[in-house]
Amino acid sequence: MRGLTTLAPEPTVVNTGVLTIRRVLVSQREAGADMDVSFLGGPGPQRGVGVVAPFDFALDRELWRWVPDDVSLHLTRTPYVPVEVSLDLARLVSEHETLGDAVRTLHAVAPEVVAYACTSGSFVGGIVGERAMCEAMSRAGAVPAITTSGALLEALVELDVRRVALVTPYTVSVTRALETYVARAGVTVTGCAYMSLTRHIWKVTYREVVDMARRAAVPGPLGAAADALFLSCTNLPTYDVIPQLEAELRIPVISANQVTMWAALRRLGTRAVGPYQALIDASARSGTAPPGRASGPVLPDVPEEKQQEGWT
Repeated sequence: MRGLTTLAPEPTVVNTGVLTIRRVLVSQREAGADMDVSFLGGPGPQRGVGVVAPFDFALDRELWRWVPDDVSLHLTRTPYVPVEVSLDLARLVSEHETLGDAVRTLHAVAPEVVAYACTSGSFVGGIVGERAMCEAMSRAGAVPAITTSGALLEALVELDVRRVALVTPYTVSVTRALETYVARAGVTVTGCAYMSLTRHIWKVTYREVVDMARRAAVPGPLGAAADALFLSCTNLPTYDVIPQLEAELRIPVISANQVTMWAALRRLGTRAVGPYQALIDASARSGTAPPGRASGPVLPDVPEEKQQEGWT
C-alpha cells in the first residue's frame, strides 16, 4: 500500500558470534535499510609476529593454525636462489645480511617478535651460529628474534627430553648436520628416518610422515626408547598428524612449524593453539615413555652421490 514504510525488524539476539551478526545484517538488507555495523565493535587490537621464511616455503596456512585470533603473522621471504635443498642452500638462506634485509621489510607493521622459520638454515651453523643469527635479526628489527632450531632446543628442555627420534625429508648430509646439532645440545638421537628429497617437500603426504615416524621411533640397537619425536623441516606438513602420532607412540611429537610458533608466541606471553599436542596442551603429556639408555650410531654411511629423491 502507498504511504506505508517498511521497518527493519528488531533483531532477536539468541546467541553471540557470527550467526547473530549474519541475522542482523540480513534483516536490515531485506528491509532496505542502511547497514548499521556499529554493534560489531571491531576490529579488535592485534599483536604481530614477523616470520622470515625461505623463498620456497609453501605452508603459510599451517603456521596460522597454531596462532590465536588476536595475533597476526606477517610473512616475508628470502630472495630466490637456484639451489636445491642441501647444506649449500641452508647456508645461503641464513646469511646475516639476507636475514637482516628480510627483517627490515617488516618494520612498517611493527611485529613484537621475529621468527626465522627454517630448520636447516638455523642449525647449519651449529648452536653458536644459531645464537648469532638471532642476534643479527634482533639488531635489524629491534625486537626479540627466534629460529626454528633454537625453538627446537627450547621445546626439548620444556618437555625434559634426553633422547629424541628424528624424521627429516632431507638428504643424508643435511640429516647428519641436524643429528650433530641435537647431540651438541646434550640430547641423544635414538633413531632416524629420512627421505633424501631436494625439492617439493611440501608435497609429502601425511601417510608418508606417519610411516617415517613409526620407523624412526623404533628403539635403537641398545634398546633405548626416545623420549620424544621431532619432525624436521618447516616445509613438511605435520599439524594434523601430531595428536595421532602421540596417541600411537605414547611420546610427545613436535614439529618444526609447531616449535617455531610455540616459541614465538611464548615471547608474546600467549599460547599457541594446538589441541591434544603435548608441547602446547599440558593435559596431553601423560603416558610419555620413561627414560632409558642411550643408543649407538643412527645413520648408515651412505655416500651422498648415491642418494636419490624418495625413500632411503
